[in-house]
Amino acid sequence: MVHPALEPYVRAAKDRPAPHPSTMSALERRTALRDGARAMRGELEPVAAVVDGEISLEDRTLGSRMYVPLRDEGKALVLFFHGGGFILGDLETHDALCRRLSADTGMRFLAVDYRLAPEHPFPASVNDAVDVVRHVASNIAKYANPDAELIVMGDSAGAALVAVASALTRQENLGIAAQVLIYPTLGPEVVTQSSHTYATGYLLEVEHLRYDYAQYLGEWSDHTDPRVTPLMFDDLSGAPPAIVVVAQCDPLRDEAVAYAGLLEHFGVRVELLEAEDMVHGFLDLAPLVPETLKIVDDLATHMHRYVEHASS
Repeated sequence: MVHPALEPYVRAAKDRPAPHPSTMSALERRTALRDGARAMRGELEPVAAVVDGEISLEDRTLGSRMYVPLRDEGKALVLFFHGGGFILGDLETHDALCRRLSADTGMRFLAVDYRLAPEHPFPASVNDAVDVVRHVASNIAKYANPDAELIVMGDSAGAALVAVASALTRQENLGIAAQVLIYPTLGPEVVTQSSHTYATGYLLEVEHLRYDYAQYLGEWSDHTDPRVTPLMFDDLSGAPPAIVVVAQCDPLRDEAVAYAGLLEHFGVRVELLEAEDMVHGFLDLAPLVPETLKIVDDLATHMHRYVEHASS
């Protein structure tokens, strides 16, 4: 059962389903998501500074946005990758969330404007995530206190990029204190029990997600590639400690729980946080469901615990 505050939205989603994404261009969908995020965000969390910038990689430059909290503890920098099915999302759609998380944790957040499909199909966004993680880990003094720990975080598709980047760089001694995976999508198959139970009407339509994966992968057909389906990694030993956040009424819940189990199987420390009665994307719904702020507080506590452990 979903949270009472969400019931009208779930009911509306079931009674008046959103149009299939194939009926709109990627640009139209991005604009709609940006407008919806702006309308939903409510009062913005105050922070000390928000600075747009660039991350210069070897052969390309990506946009970024730095959030400095009012009480900047200087203990950690959080590198953030937004969700949006690898097709949508940008610095604006996740601005309110990054402000809220930065304020609550007392940590700097560096949000990354990585390349999106279909203009830049797989593995462009994966390559961006891996290269940005390496770059920031090697140049942390450019972005934060030189002694700050590095946390990599993402939601939904962004969490998938974080999972892959964390796995692929796990033997490189980058000093990542934690990977934070917030309701991650972990492959195009989507065949778990939760994906059937909550397939439609719970603010993430499974068929729409499958369509986005098709757009994202383009001509790439190997779904067993662990960069596409992180659950296919055959070794995750040495990966950074993880915090995995799931929502009870999310079609992606079961695969996220399975990935947490896979990490544990390879000896990785994992904290699994489940938000009861919540749906996919619930952290963006704080103006509707104030209880989500308690979950943010819980997440912040776990992040601080991982930072303290990495610093000791």
